[in-house]
Amino acid sequence: MFKPITGNKFRFRCHKDIQCFTECCSDLNLVLTPYDIIRIKNRLGLPSDDFLTKYTDTKFDNKARFPRVILKMNKDKKCPFVSSDGCTIYQDRPGACRIYPIGRAAMKPDGKTDTSEHFFIVQEKHCLGFQEDKEWTIEEWMKNEGLDKYNTMNDKWLEIITSPKNLGQEKETAQKIQMFFMASYNLDKFRKFIFESNFLKLFEIESALKEKLFSDDVELMKFAFDWLKFSLFGDKTIRIRPEAIPS
Repeated sequence: MFKPITGNKFRFRCHKDIQCFTECCSDLNLVLTPYDIIRIKNRLGLPSDDFLTKYTDTKFDNKARFPRVILKMNKDKKCPFVSSDGCTIYQDRPGACRIYPIGRAAMKPDGKTDTSEHFFIVQEKHCLGFQEDKEWTIEEWMKNEGLDKYNTMNDKWLEIITSPKNLGQEKETAQKIQMFFMASYNLDKFRKFIFESNFLKLFEIESALKEKLFSDDVELMKFAFDWLKFSLFGDKTIRIRPEAIPS
């Protein structure tokens, strides 16, 4: 199923007239990133809570210390957003759907500017797209599918979920996991946490940034990543107000 890419080129084309059209949209174990959730929930006009309840499941496993949000399939095991005409949220489809049939293994170590990445072909038995005559380079495919912005946003989150840093005392772990879930996946709740608690009295947030956090989900998400580095690992990504520091 997973094959190396020879010479940085591959052949692939998907279209409505191909026999296997939308077969790749069934029985998925599709992990959603924070940026995926922003794009889809806003397209649907849903608050975070409603989107998470209706369209996702939360998975915990021993291999990952943080919970993952998975797109919930319909009763017939199909993606809830696929139709006979294709994807109904195509312009805001998840990054994993955009990059298919390419796979990307990426890691961004703490403090590093560049992301380490490796690409490969995901060649499923049902897919006939590889028999088409369209040839791509990895760079051409990434640009055509609009992946640059997705990767930029997702790689900021990647720093957090792949960090080897300790979460601190075991008695604090459960609370930190809850914080991770809220700041990663439920941005509407995270916004309330900022503006309806003592948060702004404890931390220095510039007025211009405060306005963005109130109305811009992407800016809120990027701030949430800084907050998670601070709250999970103790990184100095957010300033505490001097008056809030115990003497």
